[in-house]
Amino acid sequence: MTIRLLLADDQELIRTALATLLDLEDDFEVVAAVGRGDEVVGAVLEHRPDVALLDIEMPGVDGLAAAAVLAERAPGCRVVILTTFGRAGYLRRAMGAGAVGFVVKDARAEALADAVRRVMAGERVVDPALAAATLAAGDSPLTPREVDVLNAARSGATVAEIAGNLYLSEGTVRNYLSAAIAKTGTHNRMEALRVADERGWL
Repeated sequence: MTIRLLLADDQELIRTALATLLDLEDDFEVVAAVGRGDEVVGAVLEHRPDVALLDIEMPGVDGLAAAAVLAERAPGCRVVILTTFGRAGYLRRAMGAGAVGFVVKDARAEALADAVRRVMAGERVVDPALAAATLAAGDSPLTPREVDVLNAARSGATVAEIAGNLYLSEGTVRNYLSAAIAKTGTHNRMEALRVADERGWL
């Protein structure tokens, strides 16, 4: 049986290299390759791949958001997250979005091919070191509102601007920021944002 693949990565060089490597496998056929997250769903519905290999950080929408939409609109397509960012929080979010595999880009080509075949066989495939780190890290301590406020602070917005954008009082925004700073063990909102990003909590 030929396994039909879709690749989504915003870096053309990586996308082309992956397509070339995977096409060398006798049982693989790359049927589509896209460079934006908001092109993933349309391409999957058009080309009907068996497996979609999605990067996380892409323009439009990220790979995790695309995976969640695919779980609803194309449940027959298995999603494998293929990323540079081997972060525990990303793994937890990927599985929550319906992905059945999570492979870091520095894995060997044989390991990626093996992961594709295993998810086609109904298995979940996760990098072992990342799985151990995820178990050790536990769940994100941030509440949904703390996540909203940190994301709103990403552009350098003032407390007043964040409050206006999220329809909250300035005092409430300060409370959420203080809580997020405490939970990330940092000293200010930008450090908290960096740490939460690194842990895949946002």
